[in-house]
Amino acid sequence: MLHQTIPSQLPRAAGRIRAGFGLRDGATRLARLHQAGSGKAMLPPGAGCELVLLNTSGGLTGGDRMEILVAQDEGTRLLVTTQTAERAYRSVTGRAHVSARYEVAPGAHLDLLPQETILFDRAALAREQEITLSGDATCLWCESLILGRAAMGEVVTQLDLTDRRRISRDGRPVFVENLRLTDAVLAQGGPALLAGARAFATLVLLAPDAGDRLARARAALGSDGAASAFDGKLVARLMAGDGWPLRQALMRLIRAIRPGPLPRVWQI
Repeated sequence: MLHQTIPSQLPRAAGRIRAGFGLRDGATRLARLHQAGSGKAMLPPGAGCELVLLNTSGGLTGGDRMEILVAQDEGTRLLVTTQTAERAYRSVTGRAHVSARYEVAPGAHLDLLPQETILFDRAALAREQEITLSGDATCLWCESLILGRAAMGEVVTQLDLTDRRRISRDGRPVFVENLRLTDAVLAQGGPALLAGARAFATLVLLAPDAGDRLARARAALGSDGAASAFDGKLVARLMAGDGWPLRQALMRLIRAIRPGPLPRVWQI
């Protein structure tokens, strides 16, 4: 009789991406790249420098780990996005962990525009994201979350999400946002919790002229969100009934305050 040994632990995905960018002949170019496991990076050809991050495991579940480190030298301009929406699936045991850090040197600019993260029922995700600016570096960052897919009839009632977001300049925090969503929070509902919306996003622009772009941001948002600006910082909040209308509103906002085209993978 054949006896089969059942593994005590389910297989877990692990990925790592480390990339560095510098100036060569006046243009931003990849200087170094390390990728391992399910973490992959692509640089599509075309004008400008665009880094596309990819998780080849197809999503995140309990016990998975992803580490990202992207560093920019002085004077570089970089766009970082993701190949598709990230998905946090139901977790049988433990949490998925994501750690992402972006280092932006003086005179450099980062556009960090990932596609949305879709949270499925019973997902468990702990994520830490940080942008460190040095000197007069600038950045534009957006983050979108979707609580299940409306078209598929998905409803999220159980969730364990910790999402820590931080931007600092020369070691001093200039934007800090700690988001915690649990079963108890979702059960509360009401106007204080999205008023029935299932998709929401935050956009942050840090630049000397951020305040000058506020009127354009508000005009682009209309009734889909709100924006404020002070001390070289513009912050916008958006929410919608599902991912597609949220993306449409976010695309209008980004086009209004940022020169140049959107990431190519957003437009496919």
